[in-house]
Amino acid sequence: MAEKQAVYENPFIGETNTKIRDLEEKNILLKDRLLLVGQNLIEIKEKTNSEILEIKKDIEIIKRSMERLTSFLETVSSEFSKFARKEDLEILSKQAKMFQPLEFVRKKDLKKIKG
Repeated sequence: MAEKQAVYENPFIGETNTKIRDLEEKNILLKDRLLLVGQNLIEIKEKTNSEILEIKKDIEIIKRSMERLTSFLETVSSEFSKFARKEDLEILSKQAKMFQPLEFVRKKDLKKIKG
């Protein structure tokens, strides 16, 4: 009877061993995949961090450029108030036409003409 039990147990033990080996292989594959995913995650994180640093540097450069542009525009706008406006130049031009200084005669020129 012991022989009959051994015969019945052997297929059961064989199936169990096969299932255990399959589970161990799946476990090894899952561990390998997990390691690969972890490595990929680390690489992606490092790449993302370096890209973020580059973006921060670019933003800092843009900020400095904006500050220089703002300063330049403030300087230019303050200088514009010192320039003559078109209307002022037109008034001066009209006054010069009315005055016509080239048509005036100096006193010594008058004496030469009279004398």
